[in-house]
Amino acid sequence: MSSAREHISCHVRDDSSEIASELAAEIAAEIRSRASEGKKFVLGLSTGSSPTGLYAELVRLHQQQGLSFANVVTFNLDEYYPMNPNELQSHVRFMNEHLFELVDIDKANVHIPDGTLDIDRVSDYCRSYEQQIVDAGGIDVLILGVGRSGHIGHNEPGSESTVRTRLITLDQVTRIDAASEFFGAENVPRRAITMGVGTILEARRVILLAFGEGKASIIRRTIEGNVTASIPATFLQQHENASVWLDEAAAADLSRIQTPWLLGPVEWTKATVLRAVLSLSATANKAVLKLTNADYNEAGMQDLLAKRGSAYDINLEVFRHMQATISGWPGGKPTAVKQPGDRPSPFDDIFPKRILIFSPHPDDDVISMGGTLIRLVDQGHDVHVAYQTSGNIAVFDDDAIRFAEFVEDYCKEFQLTTDPMRELDEHVDQFLRNKQPGQVDSPAVQRIKGLIRKGEACAATRYCGIAKQNLHFQNLPFYETGRVKKKPLGDEDIHITTDLLRKIRPHQIYAAGDLSDPHGTHRTCLSAIIQACDLCRDDDWYASCAVWLYRGAWQEWPIHRIEMAVPLSPDEVERKRVAIFKHQSQKDRALFPGSDKREFWQRAEDRNAQTACRYDQLGLPEYQAIEGFVRWDKKSKIIT
Repeated sequence: MSSAREHISCHVRDDSSEIASELAAEIAAEIRSRASEGKKFVLGLSTGSSPTGLYAELVRLHQQQGLSFANVVTFNLDEYYPMNPNELQSHVRFMNEHLFELVDIDKANVHIPDGTLDIDRVSDYCRSYEQQIVDAGGIDVLILGVGRSGHIGHNEPGSESTVRTRLITLDQVTRIDAASEFFGAENVPRRAITMGVGTILEARRVILLAFGEGKASIIRRTIEGNVTASIPATFLQQHENASVWLDEAAAADLSRIQTPWLLGPVEWTKATVLRAVLSLSATANKAVLKLTNADYNEAGMQDLLAKRGSAYDINLEVFRHMQATISGWPGGKPTAVKQPGDRPSPFDDIFPKRILIFSPHPDDDVISMGGTLIRLVDQGHDVHVAYQTSGNIAVFDDDAIRFAEFVEDYCKEFQLTTDPMRELDEHVDQFLRNKQPGQVDSPAVQRIKGLIRKGEACAATRYCGIAKQNLHFQNLPFYETGRVKKKPLGDEDIHITTDLLRKIRPHQIYAAGDLSDPHGTHRTCLSAIIQACDLCRDDDWYASCAVWLYRGAWQEWPIHRIEMAVPLSPDEVERKRVAIFKHQSQKDRALFPGSDKREFWQRAEDRNAQTACRYDQLGLPEYQAIEGFVRWDKKSKIIT
């Protein structure tokens, strides 16, 4: 379904893998059709996280169904400048690892802007790149991603629709977004060679991919906004064969999702009514029970009134639903302390419960659900925490040097055997002092950094009252590359996760559901949990297990999706803050903060306070903060 507000063809699917399969099949058909005619197929390609699933599916079609790339010619959009093709961040290396080295493409048919040229040769090179595209017959299909600022390729805000391939200066937002790949914004090149907007618009077909809630805002402006040079992606509205492909998260801000009742008749499901009424409450600045028939009519919701009766009845239904989400007993209220009028919750008769909290990084547990974690411990449950990754790449080099020096000094102070320690200290000192920007840490340095994160996790959970034997450091193999780019999730990752589930046999599982983590670790960790749960479906303990998804480090649940709201007192907010502070390597300045410059404790407190404020505005009790959770449907295998 598209809407009149959308100025470009838009396709929304459940998840990115569905899009990858659909588009790869279309591209494969085009490649084969051209090959049967003895013709070349010219493909424009981009880098970044968005097209990786598409490339993986094309590789699969080559390896399993014989798709040949012998007749394919490629032109990449851009490359950092300066950039050696062997560097970790090079687009040449990216394309080789994700596509070119895995298929039978003729290397002479591969074109990627050259980041090694002397500056005085760049202008001539860019003109030559344009001519090569013309000589190849033009680009048949061009794959694009979109940046948070609306850039396509590296055409930053201010780029006009007529510009061609050129050397440009990167926008500060773009450099911040790329900081994690370069181990710090200061290491990101300030310039890039990019195909121009005019060149992009000359492609016969343009496909823009965007996934995750982090892209939702710019996608709405790209698709529904006016054409403007301040958002170069909007120029795609002028292309007669351009389309945008989105997962549900990236499409979340589109009018067809946010306010479909304003676009035409809708099916008024319980979820749609809830979203509409909460939206109306916010825009009218009224508590839910104060909304009137006139408010509904003025907001274009006459159809809802006609089908569901008066505003009062609808208001009461929504108010009671939101009221029922509030729970001060996230593990269920034991029968012994129940009072008359208490609402029943599933499996209240099981007490204490075994609780298993999965934390993608060593601090996500206390950042995202620290208040609930503390409450579960205080209420007597058997709380376990599983740290899925070591988090070692997020530690500054200076911290590793400091800890290595401490170990050596400790051995000297107590006259312990010092040779191995001295060797370790010398290695760390020499390696890190000579480390190049973006260079992968040695295994010894990675282990030290992992131990730093582990010690901080132990300190934080000890403060919360969790025994050390209830901590499980999984160190999932997919993460242990020493790079921001990780390995694909593998059987060993699933096996480790499944073994822990069967060992703990939890009554409740908590997992990170903020899939906009810019590095993708949260999404991968959640996938490991869901696949492990699928393997445990027939276990006797699994039927009485609830899976709750939390958020906090990178985003918050929209209020209409929250199914359990755990209120926090001022004292609990303070205790949560102290627990976060125990992660000293992430305090003051994290190595990979993402685009949000606030410290993690500030993000968490602001988001929890905003959730509480929204509940208050609905006419519900006023709390200091609220941590929100969504229950995962265990019958589903889809991550949305």
